[in-house]
Amino acid sequence: MKKILLLVNLAVFLFVVQINAQTVTVSGDISTNTTWLSNTTYLLSGFVYVTNNAELTIQPGTIIKGDKASKGSLIITRGSKIFADGTPSQPIVFTSNEPAGSRTYGDWGGLVICGNAPINDPAGEKVIEGGVDPVKGLYGGSNSSDNSGILRYVRIEFPGIAFMPNNEINGLTMGGVGSGTTIDYIQVSYSGDDSYESFGGNVNLKHLIAYRGLDDDFDTDYGFSGRCQFLVSLRDSNVADISGSNGFESDNDATGSLNTPTTHPIYSNVTEIGPMVNAGTQINSNFKRGAHIRRSAKTSIYNSVIAGYPTGLLVDGTNCESNANNDELQFRNNVLAGCTTPLAVASGSTFDITTWFNMPVFANSILPNTSDLNLTDAYNYDSPDFIPLNNSPLLTGADFTANNLLDPFFEDVTYRGAFGTTDWTTSWTNFDCQNTDYTTGIKENEAVESAILFPNPIDASSQLSFELANASTIDLNILNISGKVVSSTVYTNLSAGHHRVLITEKSIAAGIYTLQIKSAFGTSVRKLIVR
Repeated sequence: MKKILLLVNLAVFLFVVQINAQTVTVSGDISTNTTWLSNTTYLLSGFVYVTNNAELTIQPGTIIKGDKASKGSLIITRGSKIFADGTPSQPIVFTSNEPAGSRTYGDWGGLVICGNAPINDPAGEKVIEGGVDPVKGLYGGSNSSDNSGILRYVRIEFPGIAFMPNNEINGLTMGGVGSGTTIDYIQVSYSGDDSYESFGGNVNLKHLIAYRGLDDDFDTDYGFSGRCQFLVSLRDSNVADISGSNGFESDNDATGSLNTPTTHPIYSNVTEIGPMVNAGTQINSNFKRGAHIRRSAKTSIYNSVIAGYPTGLLVDGTNCESNANNDELQFRNNVLAGCTTPLAVASGSTFDITTWFNMPVFANSILPNTSDLNLTDAYNYDSPDFIPLNNSPLLTGADFTANNLLDPFFEDVTYRGAFGTTDWTTSWTNFDCQNTDYTTGIKENEAVESAILFPNPIDASSQLSFELANASTIDLNILNISGKVVSSTVYTNLSAGHHRVLITEKSIAAGIYTLQIKSAFGTSVRKLIVR
């Protein structure tokens, strides 16, 4: 008989829903080392600055809300650090202070990080956009390896305020952030401006999600030269910005100068799911391009897919065309799918972008329909699944021989786009943050062994015991190594208190699995071995 072993002392599963003990309003400056605790909700009132080389540490599972009336925002100033190091089961959440069902784009400012890495403004420093303090908001310097801390397993929901044109706080704004900083596993949802914008610096970015943003997904300028891998975006067909919404937008600077360092982000394994499910989809007329490379930028994109945009790739301007001809702007091993106009140049240009794109050594391709990508359920706004099906052309075709990809930061994978057979969005993300009740949250309490499996190891009569502090519906799922649910049971309307439920799993094959328990308050996971 197969046996299932739970790898937490082989027997104990810790699953506790706690009520957050208090809400603390934060305003002004944080000028000494400070820790925010997971049993407390923090409300940002106005612009909150971490100054004086202070370190702000945020425990896994902490919830931070932004006040709408005062445009609550968190700004990490030069020399200071943020350590927001969540976990898959306890992500750190920045979200709106508005009640569930009433949240919207730009409910609060967002998260801004200012560092000391180089930018291409001749002055060597600039004030970050968004109406911030002209001294505290300075970014840029000479330390390319500058360290502004850690963001990992972090969600940023309903941020993004445009104070005026070209002066906005984005979901995650990075100014002069250096390569010593860790930014990995981030989800920005419903941003009222760009989901991510990098002004100079060279921080490396991995596992980013841009979900239903208003303006651009990934915006880079003022000399940003970081490496970026495993990025995904999903656009709402009805929601776009009057400035023109793009997947990638990239400028050397606002005037298109040749100032150095040149904007030269290096992207690999990006999945851009644009607004058009098919040619008949009615979309907001402000949607523009999957990738708009302009104003002297040398943005290079590899092993990626851009789907469902009115225009797939626009190489805009004489300097960008020269960069392409000189092989400094590279576009290789990519797929454009379901784009009305796959390739475009600026009006009046004589650049033959079709010949350049189709050079055999570049291995690019164009597919007429988004459905030709054979993704599982990419356009499901409530629960997207970007995993390629077995017959997807994205499962092969990646290439990492370009000089720009030889850095050890890049993982050498065989697939194009952000996903192979493993879904790295499992457990820590939230695609229904509009309806999530953030007055409570799942917290793992290592001091209370309140959920025990009887007997041990699990057999057909095993029971999982757990405590609920609040009434809830529980989804108990078993997922395979690819993140697919192989068994699912729903326990509805459970009251607060102690519960035992039967675990009856006779049919799943031997192997490594994940036990996932989900409620309206969040998700907790543990590894399972079936023998």
